[in-house]
Amino acid sequence: MSAERLKPRDRSRIARALEVVEATGRPLPDWHRDGLPPLLPQGEFHALFLAPEREQLYARIDARFGAMLDTGALDEVAALAARGLDPLLPAMKAHGVPALIRHLKEEISRQEAAEIGRADTRHYAKRQFTWFRHQLPEFEWVAPEAARGWLESRIP
Repeated sequence: MSAERLKPRDRSRIARALEVVEATGRPLPDWHRDGLPPLLPQGEFHALFLAPEREQLYARIDARFGAMLDTGALDEVAALAARGLDPLLPAMKAHGVPALIRHLKEEISRQEAAEIGRADTRHYAKRQFTWFRHQLPEFEWVAPEAARGWLESRIP
């Protein structure tokens, strides 16, 4: 992205654009325009995306977030908050962190913070599905439980 297309407060995109220029010597618009060469020759690989049922994925996200709370996530967030870090830093914007900080400030209950964190993580998963669907249209979507059969049917 060129500087005129970036919002001045969009730290993540600005940092990424600078990283790309520093690492490659080329700005992002050049990469977008020219594209990348394929990593593997066409026809020499099988592309699949493991796509669990949405309800199954959301249930796993909910369980994982609960397990994180049960094993010290709140203490980790309290330690982060105690450091007085800029709330715009990626670590301070991680899924669940802002809600857990609100809980530590007694603005919301632990249950509300947990539900906000779970919902935020589910929304992120949904955005990932959308991104993969649009960015990798050649990938075949396969349910995890069907992956072994899918692979065995394609590999001699």
